Amino acid sequence: MVNVLTARGQSNVNSNNPVTDTTKRDTTKSKQPSKGKKSSATSGKKTIVVGKDTTKKNQGGLESEVVTTAEDSTIYVGDFAYLYGKARVTYGDFELDADYIRVDKKNHLLFAKGSIDPKTKHYVGRPISKQGKEDALESDSLLFNYDTKKGHVWNPKTQQQENYITHGEIKKLNDDEAAYRNIIFTTCSKADPDFGIVITKGIGEKKQIISGPAYLEIEGVPIPLAIPFGFFPKQDTRTSGFILPEPGEDQRLGFYLRNFGYYLGLSDYACLTTMGTYFTNGSYELTSTLDYKDRYRYNGTLTLSYGSHNYGLAGDPPTRDFNITWSHTQNPNANPGSTFSASVNAGTSTFYQNNPLSVGYNLQALTQNNLRSSIAYGRTWAGTPFNLTISLSHSQDLTNKTVTLQLPTFNFSMATINPFDSKDRVTEQKWYQKITIGYNLTGTNTLNAIPESQLFESSTLRKMQNGLEHSIPIGLNLNVFKYFQFNTSLNYTERWYFQSIRKHYARADSLVTDTVPGFQRVGNYAASAGFSTKLYGTLTFNDGWLRAIRHVMTPTISFNYSPDYTSLNYGFNKSIVSTATIPYPVVYQRYSIFDQSVYGGPSGGRQAGISLSLDNSLEAKVRPKSTDTSTVPKKISLLQDLSISTFYNFAADSFRLSPIAISGHTSFLNNKLNVSFNGTFNPYETAVGDSISNGQLVRYARAVNRYTWQDGRLPTLTGFGISAGISLNPKVFHPQVLPAPNTLQNMNPEQAAKLALINNDPNAFVDFNIPYNISLNYSFSYTNNVINTFNTNTLMISGDVRLTDLWKVAYTTNFDLRARQLSSATSFTINRNLHCWALAISWLPFGYYKSYNVTLRVNAEILQDLKLTKRSDYTSSQIFQ
Repeated sequence: MVNVLTARGQSNVNSNNPVTDTTKRDTTKSKQPSKGKKSSATSGKKTIVVGKDTTKKNQGGLESEVVTTAEDSTIYVGDFAYLYGKARVTYGDFELDADYIRVDKKNHLLFAKGSIDPKTKHYVGRPISKQGKEDALESDSLLFNYDTKKGHVWNPKTQQQENYITHGEIKKLNDDEAAYRNIIFTTCSKADPDFGIVITKGIGEKKQIISGPAYLEIEGVPIPLAIPFGFFPKQDTRTSGFILPEPGEDQRLGFYLRNFGYYLGLSDYACLTTMGTYFTNGSYELTSTLDYKDRYRYNGTLTLSYGSHNYGLAGDPPTRDFNITWSHTQNPNANPGSTFSASVNAGTSTFYQNNPLSVGYNLQALTQNNLRSSIAYGRTWAGTPFNLTISLSHSQDLTNKTVTLQLPTFNFSMATINPFDSKDRVTEQKWYQKITIGYNLTGTNTLNAIPESQLFESSTLRKMQNGLEHSIPIGLNLNVFKYFQFNTSLNYTERWYFQSIRKHYARADSLVTDTVPGFQRVGNYAASAGFSTKLYGTLTFNDGWLRAIRHVMTPTISFNYSPDYTSLNYGFNKSIVSTATIPYPVVYQRYSIFDQSVYGGPSGGRQAGISLSLDNSLEAKVRPKSTDTSTVPKKISLLQDLSISTFYNFAADSFRLSPIAISGHTSFLNNKLNVSFNGTFNPYETAVGDSISNGQLVRYARAVNRYTWQDGRLPTLTGFGISAGISLNPKVFHPQVLPAPNTLQNMNPEQAAKLALINNDPNAFVDFNIPYNISLNYSFSYTNNVINTFNTNTLMISGDVRLTDLWKVAYTTNFDLRARQLSSATSFTINRNLHCWALAISWLPFGYYKSYNVTLRVNAEILQDLKLTKRSDYTSSQIFQ
């Protein structure tokens, strides 16, 4: 009999608890020698030749040599070799490491075990064995026949991806099968797992474990949940199987069985999951998800969802909804020069409201107002300035139930080149060699704001608008007078359309617009020329912490010109007059036949004026810290950018000066607090008057062609906005140099499993390594139309705080500073890390979506259905505050 540890639960190599020696004595016919027997002891590496590969195995020969090493000593007694201290034996592709190994050359047996450290009383040096490409197997002791490849393992522990097999006994029958007894199948990495399925008897194959009676055990306590037999996955490839449903209750639809379905492993690169939910009132939901991944090329997920719900009275037709989501990402190195990506979210406008269970009552999904999709393909040609982009896009307004489609949009462009320059030039560029030219072609087919109910009607295609737009920019940039930058440009744009509009009056109050098919083209050009320079001003200080302040100004003045394209001399401009009929007066209107086209027509009104802009930046130099040995003053940005711009049009007959625009941004606290702002000033006077409309007195404002400073007043502020944001966490105050990020190509199996879990449910991921995180975003806007003023003043607060190493609380809310109240979207989430389990408590304390949700589940993806959920449906609260 071999010496083995039989105490279950004493297999933790790193355990701090001493282990009692409960092994049985060795009764095999070999006399174990004393380690002090000098005449037969050696140390170091030794090769035991037990047979050459000169005969076939079935004739009694061995295929390889047994190679042994031991750090302490190796003792030989007859056909036995005893290895002490970090012993190692290899035979072909079999490897064995342990503190003690006995080699029986005659019977081809290896026995290995650990030993009890005399100081710590810990069981150390456990055997670790590995056969070929199989996963390493750790155990308390093992007996292995290296000829027949059969063996017996006590208290094993092995891992395959997220799965662990530990405790009990394993008897290896052949290369493909092993007998199990009282093993624990778990996803917990602890030596004594927090939970697991105890398989009393079973057969392990390469692809699965065929189990006899098995039961659930939590914290070493058997739970009265047992099965007479079962199948457990035990391989790297995908395995098909049924998905057990989750029971629950919905206030409007009744009791349900949720997510009953089937998982189909199509191949190593794709799998299909189909699930359904049935409610006791006859409603049902179906979801089918295709996950695919080629590690070095692409990965993606395609989901089709359908729901039929009986929210009305008995006998009313059900409400039917569908939704499709698709995400696809391509590895940039898979196909250099071309890219393909997809992000699709489309369906009926009421899908999320009628299918709250399918999205887990997610507040963000339930309250969203828009759905957007994009499928794009890009192509570049190496060594050329050309590139091509083709995309399909979708935008859906869930409130108005309208859909906008672009099927497709493409862009072919040529980067700017110097046509007069020479590749072989070695001297400085001449002025004409600096001339640049580019080309851009854009085309689209668009369905704009189509009602959802009309989307699939045949008449909808006749509403499609299409067109092509060509653009040719020509430019020249020169340095003149040493300090000035001169730039000039000429832009020509031509648009091609395959339909245009015509308008006429059926009567004075009835305007009719007709779409006329046929090719139409229109072109326009614009030219500009200007100068810019930089002005520097520095203020220095001899004493104190502040050493200098530098102000950099970049003034720009340019002349812009574009012709007047509103004249009726152009064939695309039309005028219409209504017929005078009592009681309607004559109505006159001018329009362009390209008014409703995808790219429009040339802008109206002649422009010949000066554009003025002034950019400013402000920075300071401060004394270095006393710990800084470089003694170099530190630069601090006080104002990163402040821009002021306007335009004066000499060709206009009135209101020549455009509104004055101001914008800027800066940061404080070492770039932790970011602030941006913008404003608009009206330089003209505004007259306010009263009128009668529908029997009521109404005030109105009318612009007056007179500058405000002519009356001793400053321009009127008509709009202003400011936003600020800051995120506070330890990484912000103590940044660290991070290692190269993991990618889909270099991540290990454990990281890949965690990524799959996050992708499956991003809300379930909680980072307990960060003790706190606070995000504050402030927004203020002001609008003034002289008659009335409007403003918004909100503060968004979100973040999380780690109460202990295992407890974390997350929160998010919006506070309206003007109304002094919290948003109804306020939510809290409490997370508890239970090692291989996770507890999450979500709470929306007030508002229409007031609810709570408690979930206790296993972290491992393979056992995601092993969970307990308690939910309060938001519809159970009819009255809220």
